[in-house]
Amino acid sequence: MDTVITRFPPSPTGYLHIGGARTALFNWLWARKTGGKFVLRIEDTDEVRSTKESVDAIFESLKWLEIDWDEGPFFQTQRYPIYREYIQKLVDSGHAYYCSCTPEEVDAMREEAKANGKRPMYNGKCRELNLESGKNMVVRLRVPDNGATVVEDVVKGPTSFQNSEIDDFIIQRSDGSPTYNLAVVVDDLTMGINTILRGDDHLVNTPKQILLYKALGAEPPIFGHVPMVLGHDKSRLSKRHGATSVEEYRDLGILPDAMLNYLVRLGWSHGDQEFFTREELIEKFDIEHIGRSASMFDMDKLMALNAKHIQAKSNEEIAEALSPYLAARGIEIKNPEAAQLAVESLKPRSKTLVEMAEASLFYFQETLDFDEKAVKKFLKPQALEPLTESADLIEALADFTEPALEEIFKQVMEKHELKFGKIAQPLRVALTGKTVSPGIFEMILALGREKTVSRIREAVKLIPPAAE
Repeated sequence: MDTVITRFPPSPTGYLHIGGARTALFNWLWARKTGGKFVLRIEDTDEVRSTKESVDAIFESLKWLEIDWDEGPFFQTQRYPIYREYIQKLVDSGHAYYCSCTPEEVDAMREEAKANGKRPMYNGKCRELNLESGKNMVVRLRVPDNGATVVEDVVKGPTSFQNSEIDDFIIQRSDGSPTYNLAVVVDDLTMGINTILRGDDHLVNTPKQILLYKALGAEPPIFGHVPMVLGHDKSRLSKRHGATSVEEYRDLGILPDAMLNYLVRLGWSHGDQEFFTREELIEKFDIEHIGRSASMFDMDKLMALNAKHIQAKSNEEIAEALSPYLAARGIEIKNPEAAQLAVESLKPRSKTLVEMAEASLFYFQETLDFDEKAVKKFLKPQALEPLTESADLIEALADFTEPALEEIFKQVMEKHELKFGKIAQPLRVALTGKTVSPGIFEMILALGREKTVSRIREAVKLIPPAAE
């Protein structure tokens, strides 16, 4: 086979949803795996519902997922002259004809057929009239009366459609605009698309598109129709199941690589492997292991997978990814090394970047917001001396490392006959304002000596005097 050329053709009538993103991913992975090309095409012929905001949202989502394209973006609304040229070819070759039947007449034909127990279809009234182009005329493809059109589907296997059950369908509307099936075939033909992976809701269009290819004397591309993504109740994924747009998952703090990993597993498998890096997906993806049954979207599994991707990435990568989430909370990373230490302390306990951003605020804030209950429970008079001595020892420490910090606290614990928990909890409240945090030593290293000492001294001021 020649170079694989795949495509992703979204309609800009809203956000990029999960099913569309998976379609884009499958085509992109196959192009990258085979050293082929991935084409982006915007199918914006629905000019009433298509918007620039939707186009921008699609671009933004693909860029966030790092699904790049080799050619395009092409816009169908800019290609009308090409469609008209191909429609004329079909008319001139006798494969298509002008039809003057009104919508009301066609409806009557269908009702009559239905009343006679037949499939409701256009009856071919204008087929042999050799009408010329004129006002309110449509153009219809002449569908063979006999035989079958077979979709050789690389996912579902061959599916046969009887030609006698396919209308002479419209390829040009009365206003001169092309219909979906005509535009898609002309685009795929002129762009050299030879492999099409798409949702199985498009399977009903495929026999019509194959008939158009044959009428144009062209070889149809390879088709693979992928089962839909379903919600937890096994109905088609929709807003009632929760977030459905790619941008919403970005805003929830999902990593792009985790999103790709989860999407590809909604319908494709490689043994029992669940976790994949982007590079592994490109290396291992194949069409043969795309499943034939629908997949259910599971938010808990996505979150668990995201947590694994957070842990797998370097502190530097996560700190960079975390930056916009901190910026949204008024925090600017001024010390990258300190931010990376903060990230290291939070990676094991963060499922999303939003969780990490919220949990990391104490690292970057100049003034802590203390939890009153935590202060009352742990910043008691008996904590005064251990905290004060800890601050003094940390300030004087020559070797600011975890082993040295451990030695300091051993001294304080032995002197005051304390178990670690009795000093750790007051210290945790002093450093974070709360009762939950990363490990004490890794937290101190991430905060740094100066901020650690300063916070302990400020917290000591909150301790009430001992009762007489």
